[in-house]
Amino acid sequence: MIPRDVRLRLNEAHAVGDYEPLLALIPYAGLIGIECAREGDDLLFRLPANPDNIGNPLLPAIHGGVIAGFMELSAALYLLIYSESASIPKIIDFSIDYLRAGHYRDTFARCQLWRQGRRVTNVAITAWQADPASPIATARAHFKIEPEKPLK
Repeated sequence: MIPRDVRLRLNEAHAVGDYEPLLALIPYAGLIGIECAREGDDLLFRLPANPDNIGNPLLPAIHGGVIAGFMELSAALYLLIYSESASIPKIIDFSIDYLRAGHYRDTFARCQLWRQGRRVTNVAITAWQADPASPIATARAHFKIEPEKPLK
């Protein structure tokens, strides 16, 4: 079950479009600096350029694990906000394709719900930097969810 105080913060954040109080509950979100903003009916996730997230100082490029963590957390937050799950989504499977180097600049991600079953949900995540048409990585994630009402 989602704790009552978390559910209240979640509903409040979504009502006003300010997800900072919700992100403050997740230590990893603070560590990498993830941000979330509502764009119409959709969410846009942002990973600001941060020297602590650099994996290859020669390029410089963001560490691949940070990119994967950013994308996985974006998908979990997306589901937490938009699904009707009674619990926090739990990751089952995550697969990422790195398409190009994630240079030292802001990185963005958008999620798309491909399928929501009664217990498993499939989310596609795309991350880019300068141009959404040139992604730096794409990923697929499967999450276990609990239906709001018990299944018969």
